[in-house]
Amino acid sequence: MPDLNVGGQAVIEGVMMRSKDKVATAVRIPSGEILVKTEDYRSLATRHKLLNVPILRGAVAFVEMLIIGIRTLNFSADIAVKEAEKLEAAQKGEEVPEKKQKQNALYLGLTAAFALALGIGVFFLIPLAITDLLNIQKEAVGFNLVAGAIRLTMFVAYVWAISFFGEFKRIFQYHGAEHKSIYAYEMGDELVPEKVACHTRFHPRCGTSFILIVALLAVLVYAISDTLYAVWAGHPPTLFARFGVHFALLPIVAGTSFELLKLSGKTRDNAITRILIAPGLWLQKITTKEPSRDQLEVGIAALEAALGITESKLESRRTPVS
Repeated sequence: MPDLNVGGQAVIEGVMMRSKDKVATAVRIPSGEILVKTEDYRSLATRHKLLNVPILRGAVAFVEMLIIGIRTLNFSADIAVKEAEKLEAAQKGEEVPEKKQKQNALYLGLTAAFALALGIGVFFLIPLAITDLLNIQKEAVGFNLVAGAIRLTMFVAYVWAISFFGEFKRIFQYHGAEHKSIYAYEMGDELVPEKVACHTRFHPRCGTSFILIVALLAVLVYAISDTLYAVWAGHPPTLFARFGVHFALLPIVAGTSFELLKLSGKTRDNAITRILIAPGLWLQKITTKEPSRDQLEVGIAALEAALGITESKLESRRTPVS
């Protein structure tokens, strides 16, 4: 099966798709229309040869994915807030003030920054703190195995818990629509809901699988870094020294994980690869749900826009936004 250079993520009532030269976000609004925002995109790694080397290009791609992901999530949230305010204002025969729209955008940006900082604190510092409190022997491998297990357990428990909330269930359905659309495109299938619906919602080149690879690889990398720290300093790292070193090495862990994720996509038909990627696919049983036809239409709209396809059976239902 071919592995094409297309990826994406679910957003609020929509899907973002990224190709090698475009990023497109499609969001369905209460009126039933699909708003599509398309931006030109070219990775720094393709623009600068010095960055286009293994691991480094993965770290660059990780940062770019993070920035694009936050920006598109903010866009979908902004659309949701604006549409709700427009509906409320229309019922009152009023218009939404421009000042309030700017305040909403600022609020969403600050919320995203706070969520990112909280995520780093929860999934990096807390597992280290718990392992430290458990008086686990500070031998590098053992300590990081326990911390890694706690980190992974926290992540799985988190996504499992939020899957029961209605809004997150819809996001997971859009996540399924994203995967099915990409699978249909990779297989050369027609991009229509009936065809796309037949494909699996589990994809090896997924952010969920990426996080799992990061968690497992981190155990090895951080065990090495802790050993080197102990040799250099003459004692095991303290909690905050460990956190600082681990956080500083995150780009290397993420970059290597990104390369492994791409490799798993290219070799997905290999028997050994299928065994190695199985845990990531199992985890997607939580983070993806079967999408409805309407959600598949949104996924297709985003994919077609990212690919630059102009002719579409959904064209009449789409309203581009700048």
